[in-house]
Amino acid sequence: MSDTTANGEHSAANQAGLSKAYDPRAVEEKLYNFWIEQGLFVADPERVRSDRPAYSIVIPPPNVTGVLHMGHVLNNTIQDILVRKARMDGKEVLWLPGTDHAGIATQAVVEKHLRKQGLMKHREDLGREKFLEHVWAWKHKHGGIIIQQLKKLGCSCDWTKERFTLDREYSRCVQRVFVQLYKKGLIYRGKRMVNWDPAARTALSDEEVEMIEEKGHLWHIKYPLLDERGQLTGQYVVVATTRPETMLGDEAVAVNPDDPRYTDLVGRKVLLPLQNKHIPIIADPLVDPKFGTGCVKVTPAHDPADYEIAVRHGLPFTVVIGPDGCMTAAAGEEFADMDRMEARNAVVEELTEQGLLLKTEPYIHNVGYSQRSHVPIEPLLSEQWFLKYPSVEISTRAVEESQIRFHPERWVKTYAHWMRNLRDWCISRQLWWGHRIPVWRKSFAVEPLRDVSPRLAEAAVSAQTTACEAAALNAVSLQWSFSGQPGQESTCRFEAGVNGKIEVEVATDSEVETRVLESIGFSQDPDVLDTWFSSWLWPFATMGWTGDKERDSQNKLLKAFYPTTDLVTGPDIIFFWVARMIMAGYEFMGDLPFRNVYFTGIIRDKLGRKMSKSLGNSPDPLELIDKYGADALRFGTMRSAPLGQDVLFDEKDVELGRNFCNKLWNACRFRQMQTADAPAKSAGNRGTIDPHLLANDDHWILFRLDQAIREINTAFDEYRFSEVTTTLHRFFWSEFCDWYIEASKSALYGPDPARKANTIAVMDFVLSRALRLLHPFLPFVTEELWHGLGCNLEFPHDRGGLTIMTAPWPGPFTQSEIHQLGLDVSAANTAEAKYELVGMGRDLRRQFNIPANKKLKFVLKPACELQASDLDVMRFLLNAESVAADASYVPPKGTPMAANTFGEIYLPLVGAIDVAAEKARLEKELAKARTEIERIESKLMQAKQTQKVPPHVIQEQQRRLEEWKAREKRFATALEELSC
Repeated sequence: MSDTTANGEHSAANQAGLSKAYDPRAVEEKLYNFWIEQGLFVADPERVRSDRPAYSIVIPPPNVTGVLHMGHVLNNTIQDILVRKARMDGKEVLWLPGTDHAGIATQAVVEKHLRKQGLMKHREDLGREKFLEHVWAWKHKHGGIIIQQLKKLGCSCDWTKERFTLDREYSRCVQRVFVQLYKKGLIYRGKRMVNWDPAARTALSDEEVEMIEEKGHLWHIKYPLLDERGQLTGQYVVVATTRPETMLGDEAVAVNPDDPRYTDLVGRKVLLPLQNKHIPIIADPLVDPKFGTGCVKVTPAHDPADYEIAVRHGLPFTVVIGPDGCMTAAAGEEFADMDRMEARNAVVEELTEQGLLLKTEPYIHNVGYSQRSHVPIEPLLSEQWFLKYPSVEISTRAVEESQIRFHPERWVKTYAHWMRNLRDWCISRQLWWGHRIPVWRKSFAVEPLRDVSPRLAEAAVSAQTTACEAAALNAVSLQWSFSGQPGQESTCRFEAGVNGKIEVEVATDSEVETRVLESIGFSQDPDVLDTWFSSWLWPFATMGWTGDKERDSQNKLLKAFYPTTDLVTGPDIIFFWVARMIMAGYEFMGDLPFRNVYFTGIIRDKLGRKMSKSLGNSPDPLELIDKYGADALRFGTMRSAPLGQDVLFDEKDVELGRNFCNKLWNACRFRQMQTADAPAKSAGNRGTIDPHLLANDDHWILFRLDQAIREINTAFDEYRFSEVTTTLHRFFWSEFCDWYIEASKSALYGPDPARKANTIAVMDFVLSRALRLLHPFLPFVTEELWHGLGCNLEFPHDRGGLTIMTAPWPGPFTQSEIHQLGLDVSAANTAEAKYELVGMGRDLRRQFNIPANKKLKFVLKPACELQASDLDVMRFLLNAESVAADASYVPPKGTPMAANTFGEIYLPLVGAIDVAAEKARLEKELAKARTEIERIESKLMQAKQTQKVPPHVIQEQQRRLEEWKAREKRFATALEELSC
């Protein structure tokens, strides 16, 4: 990187000449270091102004101990495309990176590691403080891996502003938000039925439970019916269940009140098998009479629906499965301490021995699994912290009224449905790794509490006397400073405790208050907050938000870049993250958090299977980068990623991406070779296009460039990135390389130096814009070529002179530019017709099986006025010995020809082929085609008669029939021409 630009700055590439082949490994690390050294990714709020508006995006924070997978490649490539395009649009860009502490996932990884090392069996063996030391050590060792991998992909994040959800300042934001919501009464503690993960031993929110269809069983169990005296009657009530182990905690059998089969049984009792406990038969409308026998067991502590029934009927709650997934003492001595699945088998075995298992039948049903530890969740009655969602109405309207736009739009209905059916969010987790809940508690007798604060004692006594139950939390809260310092108030609530004591609950984010509380014996809540409780603050907490309006008003980063512009994420976290960020934005910032949300699809293999380690179908992106280059991986992935649809990944797409990079490199190298003899400094200078010297080929490529820019801009506006790649591929590979460069050889290798110079000027004009259009997708190779061709020498230092990253995004031609360039649509149309006729001439060659490298003589009867270069251009494009123009040409009989608005092209066959051998070949091909047609028509006739063939098979056969008929016609026509 010793070369310098005209301004004396470091250049990113060697302008002396491009190497023969493109080697990404020799380029990518060098260029990324160059971008970092020059501070090109760093956002500066001081630069934001009316003519340099802000553009910002926050990275969906990957797990701190995660590694790059194909989902990250797709998501972060899209973000990088957006931010690189924004820089070229002249915006001040902030792409804010960071990682998430990932409470359950990270703790599980570390616990597994420590158990493997023999340092513990359970984290309690180490204690909280020591265990967290191990987790932090793990984080410091592994936490930066994915960041380095994102850099390998070319992600242009502002790494100087990298955040971590457990950073000190970020943690302060989380505490501040909790306390504010607690103070409003939106956060409360209560005993509810929750989703319990017995592997991680923590509660989960509804959104963290994945329903998976499983083949299970439905066990039909006989519950002995009792008479009024509690004696066995010899009759039974049959209950069907998918979870026989939970019957040990049954408190009733329920039927639907409108089910006539069981009306007479309501109010009677049955004997609970294995537990020998009398339980009632009750009627409840929640029972589905079509499920099983219409009688269902009611286990209040282990099923959400049963919990609701129990609350209505005043049933007790018996917990028979503990937090570790093992049976409790309440399950009975025979089953206590068994794993729940082991207990299931034991219960079924015992029921069978006692003759109480009527039958077992296969049953397919949905089972809830923890998305974190991938084990079946256990409904558990547990005391947890809950949040009533804030700013719901405004957050719902913001999306429905397109203040926040979803791409694709179909996700709006999904979002709105969830927002209108919200359930309180269980935000506490029984973990140690995470943001510890900022609540402290202590039980007081009234008099000792008066010593702490008479005012608190009076409020506590009032709370105690007005509480409905001993454990009911009073809704009234009181602000009080335990430290006595101004501005250090804590929020206090009171519960009526046991033995006449009062439990004081204090929420605070003040370090001063915390120290005082702990000094007088208050204990902090042991739970941590759900990981998503920290990440829902991501758009503003990462920018230094404090919750102090005066301080935040002085925060230049926050003022310049919030709200953010775009969010790129997967639809699977629309509830976990997107909806919650919107609510947090309105609640704490008074504004939306982002203006657009782009939902990616799921990466699947070419068979449509979701990628996973267990299937072995998930490639390592780093291996792909090493094999093909980062640009190839980016371009290949984006070509197969339609808006909002799942991505069918095939490594061949990455190979195509590499081929495209090579095509780009070779085209630029071809251009450089045209001035290889020029002095080094003048090699980068661009000539001015002379409108009077433009051939119709030049008019055509310039209009095609204009059309490509318009299509690309429209696709960008609609977030259709795969369409951008399709247009880029078509324009550069087909229109520029396959047609224009080949056509330009007439001028480049011709005798006219002025025409050659003008052609080079057109090539430079197109290449400068093509490189810029390609840059967001192919950052490395375009940067290298930008400097290698000397394109940067024509631009100011801050707008393309230093890097293509800040070069202006090409706009479509204005009428003034079209006039200045002297562009003529009719000339472009003439070239289009010429290329079409060339294609027809190539078909004539193929029709008679003439090798592509055999030089032939063509004759053209022009239908329009020819330019001097047209015949020479056609000669190059047809790889012909000559193309002669003859308006009065009379072809010999049998001379193949093709025609369009440009003229008629003839291929005289005399001397070009062995007529006899060609006729024999065509007769053989014609016979084969007719045989295939007859065979396929017979198959289709049979299919029509039997009507048993699938429609897609019939469609495939009809497609093949049309192909063979087209071949038959082509061979017959050629044979007829040879026979004349």
